[in-house]
Amino acid sequence: MTVIEVRGLVKRFGSATVVDGLSFGVGAGTVTGFLGPNGAGKTTTLRMLLGLVAPASGQAVIWGKPYRKLGSRRRQVGAVLEASGFHPGRTVADHLRVRCAAMGAARSRIDAVLEETGMGELAGRRARGLSLGERQRLGLAGALLGDPEVLILDEPANGLDPAGVLWLRGFLPRLGDEGRTVLVSSHVLAEVAQFADRAVVIDRGRLVLAGPVTELVKAARQAVTVRTPRAGALRDALTSEGAEVWTAGPDRLEVTGPGTEEVATLAAALGIPIFEMNAKAGSLEEAFLRLTATEGRPG
Repeated sequence: MTVIEVRGLVKRFGSATVVDGLSFGVGAGTVTGFLGPNGAGKTTTLRMLLGLVAPASGQAVIWGKPYRKLGSRRRQVGAVLEASGFHPGRTVADHLRVRCAAMGAARSRIDAVLEETGMGELAGRRARGLSLGERQRLGLAGALLGDPEVLILDEPANGLDPAGVLWLRGFLPRLGDEGRTVLVSSHVLAEVAQFADRAVVIDRGRLVLAGPVTELVKAARQAVTVRTPRAGALRDALTSEGAEVWTAGPDRLEVTGPGTEEVATLAAALGIPIFEMNAKAGSLEEAFLRLTATEGRPG
């Protein structure tokens, strides 16, 4: 069952198109990473999904309806778009009491969400004294007050210390195991790969890839480094076979696509001597950069 669906979504700010014909779905009980470089349109997409920004065209719906038309079911959607909006003089517990009153949630949920997010010992601390990571956890606690079926988080690991990041890696999959639907935006692929089932990758507001995280892992192909006195001839031959080849020196090539056996077989068939060859596994970050590589992107 598809819980979140984005259909041909477009958003422009002046002459700039921030989201450009974007479509994807998020299934029930999954933790989905919403990935892209900074400025790719992730936050704008989430704001349209939550009815905070109107699209130029297209739709973003939850359970088949725009957020504003969900009625009382909106309580079943928790969201954290930024770690702000806290009254500096209110304590953590007071902030959650105000949130409970605003959304009609039972006050008994306060102790539960404080425990879930590891904020129990900070219940009496005022918001002005919280670190960024603690504000992130408080925002998450507020989003959990309604015991939501759907959770939408924008860069939740920002500001977390290593222990907080480790906690988040365990916490989000547990939500999916409970049957909740979680959509988490991030620009850090390796982090999302620690907890997500599926990934939606966008760049410049357009869909690049949507599928299991394992597809991204496969995209992190091994690279083969070759040293040969006929680097130009081997490069041309490999390129004609569909490999991606970079010149790493006057007699060195770096090849992605074929493995060492394929490279060696092609070189032997052409009579090209190989002086040295080794393979290294590609990283998830390299795969992410390849997927989102766009000509003209500012450095």
